[in-house]
Amino acid sequence: MTDVVAVPASWYRALTPVQWRTLIAANLGWLFDGFETYALFLTLVPALHTLLVPVQFKSIPAYAGAVVAITLVGWAIGGLSGGILADYIGRKRTMMFAILAYSILTGLTALSFNWISFALLRFLVGMAIGSEWATGSSIMAELWPKNARGKGAGLMQCGLGLGFFLASLVWLYLGGFGPNAWRLMFLVGILPAALTLWIRASIEESPSWQEVDARRRQARGRRQSGTVLAADDRAFTRFTVADLFVEPETRRRTILVFLMSLSTTLAWWGISSWVPPYIATTAAKAHLSPHQWASYASMAYNFGAILGYVSFGFIADAVGRKPITMLYYAAAWLLTPVLFLWTHSLHLLLLAAAGNGFFTLGQYCWMPVWLPELFPTRSRGTGIAFAFNAPRLIAFLGPLFAGTLIVAFGGYSRTAMIISFIYVLGFALVPFLPETKGKPLPA
Repeated sequence: MTDVVAVPASWYRALTPVQWRTLIAANLGWLFDGFETYALFLTLVPALHTLLVPVQFKSIPAYAGAVVAITLVGWAIGGLSGGILADYIGRKRTMMFAILAYSILTGLTALSFNWISFALLRFLVGMAIGSEWATGSSIMAELWPKNARGKGAGLMQCGLGLGFFLASLVWLYLGGFGPNAWRLMFLVGILPAALTLWIRASIEESPSWQEVDARRRQARGRRQSGTVLAADDRAFTRFTVADLFVEPETRRRTILVFLMSLSTTLAWWGISSWVPPYIATTAAKAHLSPHQWASYASMAYNFGAILGYVSFGFIADAVGRKPITMLYYAAAWLLTPVLFLWTHSLHLLLLAAAGNGFFTLGQYCWMPVWLPELFPTRSRGTGIAFAFNAPRLIAFLGPLFAGTLIVAFGGYSRTAMIISFIYVLGFALVPFLPETKGKPLPA
């Protein structure tokens, strides 16, 4: 069996307790990832003010871009490694290792003594965070019924927005605790470690993966005994990364989703990650508290993103993967000037940030909805992880480039408009992928 058979009833009534617990685990794992990630955006400038000397303060946007870029590189390397592990040692076990690793490393970030130690720990945290997402997406797709797979992916993905929102709320409180308040934010990040105990006791391994793992072991045994393997058995003995590029159709899909993911990722890290400091700068010009308005902006942006995630999943199950993905790409591009050029009132900026978050961060939902339906079970974790994380090896240039442009232009608006054109690439590539709404997962 490569898919779960849906029971003809309301989609939520047809779900089993195992499927609901899997959603909770994947959502919470991604929620804590989101908290940790957005904690960086909210605290990066205050942290650099304590980790740099005053003569370096004028170059803080460039240092911030470097730290975010280093985090992205770690995310790319760890994410791809985590996807491979998920295919070889299991979805559940990899998820537990990833959550435990980023919890411990996030807590250690609070002990940073200069910007280099801070950046190094960000690299390691990025590796751990990247490992968690592919495992959650894989196990959700393999355990949820096909008529609700998009909804489940959207509900899982909204954990990121909830984590972002939670980080904004916590920072609104902790941000007033002085120049070292950023250290408290990272200490809070230790708490998710307790989630691994619940996952170990409450979540079951994917039966689809267990079946594939047994077939892989059998194929390897036959190969070691000198038996000439059939084509299907050879596929199970190939390294999963190589498996993405051997068969023509799989190779074509891998390249297409890589480029689409690059579009989504480069644009978000190069534009939307700057929303809190952009609105904080606007507030400072109005003689208002920058850290408070950064938190307000983050909460508005992530409230919109949560709605964007859930909406994407439900609409994808109703009308298909292609039309909703194209809509989100187009709207993300069109709303960039609304936020960064045409809106000047702080209160309207919050509204614009919410709309922008709906489509720019919500856009990421095409990946957990669509990617698991494009790769076979034997290399699903690797394929998802490659598409989601490998673009970060290029996208890390986004915050570096953006930080440099912000310093050169003396502001955020022109930089956002230049980078936003990358959304056009993603929009143009969508029609070349197959529509997978309502279809079984590839074997």
